[in-house]
Amino acid sequence: QVHVVESGGGSVQPGGSLTLSCAASGLTDNRSPMGWHRQAPGEERELVASITSSDSTFYIDRVKGRFTISRQEDKNTIRLQMNNLKPNGTAVYYCRATDLHVRSDYWGQGTQVTVSS
Repeated sequence: QVHVVESGGGSVQPGGSLTLSCAASGLTDNRSPMGWHRQAPGEERELVASITSSDSTFYIDRVKGRFTISRQEDKNTIRLQMNNLKPNGTAVYYCRATDLHVRSDYWGQGTQVTVSS
């Protein structure tokens, strides 16, 4: 059984920083593709950043230069370092882990990030 658990959300002022962590267990591979998505109130869920099995990374334009996704050792554990946060970064952030062998995505329960003065 696959479990995906996020942690690290919270409230921060504009310009502040937060780090989100995600640990996935039960996947076939130890280095599965993973990503962070977010959903703001009234909006659709969107991809923010992703990392491949070989640790190639992708970011949407709005977070390039401010967010960094990284993998911890040879595990299905990733982090999202978010710097210079803006109010439009307020959303529930979800971690996604992909098991390529069964072609399935697994999601965490989400963690709230609020950017407000």
